[in-house]
Amino acid sequence: MLLEDNIITFMKNEQKRIPEGSESRLPRMLRDLKSALKKKFQCVFEGIAKAGSPTLLNQIYAELYITEGGTAEVNDEHEVRQIETASRKPDRPETTIRQEDIFKASPGRDEPIRTVLTKGVAGIGKTVLTQKYSLDWAEDKANQDIQFIFPFTFRELNVLKEEKFSLVELVHHFFTETKEAGICSFEDFQVVFIFDGLDECRLPLDFHKTTILTDPRKSTSVDVLLINLIRGKLLPTARLWITTRPAAANQIPPKCVGMVTEVRGFTDPQKEEYFRKRFRDEEQASRIISHIKTSRSLHIMCHIPVFCWITATVLEDVLETREEGQLPKTLTEMYIHFLVVKAKVKKVKCDGGAETDPHWSPESRKMMESLGKLAFDQLQKGNLIFYESDLTECGIDIRAASVYSGVFTQIFKEERGLYQDKVFCFIHLSVQEFLAALHVHMTFINSGLNLLEQQQTTSQKSETRASAEKHFYQSAVNKALQSPNGHLDLFLRFLLGLSMQTNQTLLQGLMTQTGSSSQTSQEIVKYIKKKFSEDLSAGKSINLFHCLNELNDRSLLEEIQQSLSSGNLCTYKLSPAQWSALVFILLSSEEDLDVFDLQKYSASEEALLWLLPVVKASNKALLSVPDLSERGCEALSSVLCSVLFSERNEAEYQHSAGFRTEASVCYSGESTVYPGNVQVRSCNILNYSGINISSQLEF
Repeated sequence: MLLEDNIITFMKNEQKRIPEGSESRLPRMLRDLKSALKKKFQCVFEGIAKAGSPTLLNQIYAELYITEGGTAEVNDEHEVRQIETASRKPDRPETTIRQEDIFKASPGRDEPIRTVLTKGVAGIGKTVLTQKYSLDWAEDKANQDIQFIFPFTFRELNVLKEEKFSLVELVHHFFTETKEAGICSFEDFQVVFIFDGLDECRLPLDFHKTTILTDPRKSTSVDVLLINLIRGKLLPTARLWITTRPAAANQIPPKCVGMVTEVRGFTDPQKEEYFRKRFRDEEQASRIISHIKTSRSLHIMCHIPVFCWITATVLEDVLETREEGQLPKTLTEMYIHFLVVKAKVKKVKCDGGAETDPHWSPESRKMMESLGKLAFDQLQKGNLIFYESDLTECGIDIRAASVYSGVFTQIFKEERGLYQDKVFCFIHLSVQEFLAALHVHMTFINSGLNLLEQQQTTSQKSETRASAEKHFYQSAVNKALQSPNGHLDLFLRFLLGLSMQTNQTLLQGLMTQTGSSSQTSQEIVKYIKKKFSEDLSAGKSINLFHCLNELNDRSLLEEIQQSLSSGNLCTYKLSPAQWSALVFILLSSEEDLDVFDLQKYSASEEALLWLLPVVKASNKALLSVPDLSERGCEALSSVLCSVLFSERNEAEYQHSAGFRTEASVCYSGESTVYPGNVQVRSCNILNYSGINISSQLEF
């Protein structure tokens, strides 16, 4: 009651701002607001909203790993690459934060935190985090010094793009309890605004040209309101919590952000904990955990909680229907099984069919074809959420979309905003990418049309089927490699996986025609292996190995692994493809990443240049190279500097002395310790173009 008494006392002192008699409605308003938030957030649906039975958030919520530090700079790499990088990070002490303490300043920090920007890849749990924060406040469990929490989503704000509001009117619009109580000012309250999903924002957030606005009662466009609120021009005493995927983090100027945090995915122990909770049978759970560990692709993707749910859904069905059957090993197999499981559920539960009936009816096949087209068209535009206009562009009627979301509830979902404005999306980016690849593949198989070429071409009659298929898959590999940020990495894995006859058999009934002979698959494998001789980044090389895995070709990795095990690895004889295989194997090894010793492989400059991605990823690297050329010196200094930068948050780089921001320069000296626990010991210093670096380094 203390909080309610404080609010009533304050409002009595502000009679000029509050309509007569409204103070008596404040306690009821506060109860109503908290009740509305509890009703909205107390239940969640694993995997997807509105699918299956709701579960109490408090029962299933697990503490997510939130780390402080980093910058608001953009990371527009494909999120699977980011997950892969995160999975290789050695365990180091980091500042972790509980969600209820998100605005608490860390020790030694004098200024209070006004704005927190929380980053995390799709499906990692950012939305659940904000929901739990709001629910704990509404249930009087935490943050009772806060008088109001107003959670918004950009999905809801997008539909108000053409509307005009004052800040007070916007709050009244979404939280009618405040309007009914007659609250027309929030300046002297402790208020928290939550804005979830900045990456989904379609408002023109231009921080350079927007008019300054300080009056919370003056009407303007929603984007102007948001910009001035974030700048601190509107309600400077309010606190803001913004969540986003990494690629959109730079939409907010760094000077407007008090602290950057990151939501990390499941650690390896948390992955195991999830599956042991999901599968009560200890033997079954152990089999599943062991199986996931044997597949690098599956193990990495289980970093994302929603992928753990997809995996559990599939493996539960496979184990129930085929006790001795082989479990899916590749991502493509996993997503095909997921699609088939959902088609089966639709057939049995919605259509009243039997388990043994064909899963795909003409109606469900048409639905999946439409969803595939939507997935591909919107993936090309970078859209993960779709409004009515997006559906219309793809030739999908909004009523049909509602039907699709009702039938395939755990693949494609519909959400409603304040005024029942419909918003659609796939349950995860990876599901959208899989369906997009399926659409491109089926279009080519059925019509010969290659959707990946700028000038879309149809295979000529004079062209043999095998030749057309070969060109189709090669063009996909080339297009993915041309992407600077790996945006087609996962799409390519799925597309090549769909070329396998075994996977096409799993989709029997959905795919009316099949293609790609075993000879075509062998041709694709040869083409990919040739690509390793090109100057590829580590990320692109790694994805090509994942592609080979989807094509069931592990010959390169097995060859190098065998040489490593026998101690007969001759690095001076390695081809570019074999070097790339060695890098992939070492990056997958926890032991080698803890302490990486270059001499175990070769103390040559060639070895150093090839293995720099391993140097960068390792916790400690022991490097001994007798003579480094200028090229080797520059390459190593670049890696060392990037390691230093990645260990420092923005405030540290702005205020630390003695560290230059040029990536081409590294300082070295006897036992000199740099930020980020990087230690450089100098032996033979080389000087090239202002670069000082040791030939023998330990860091």
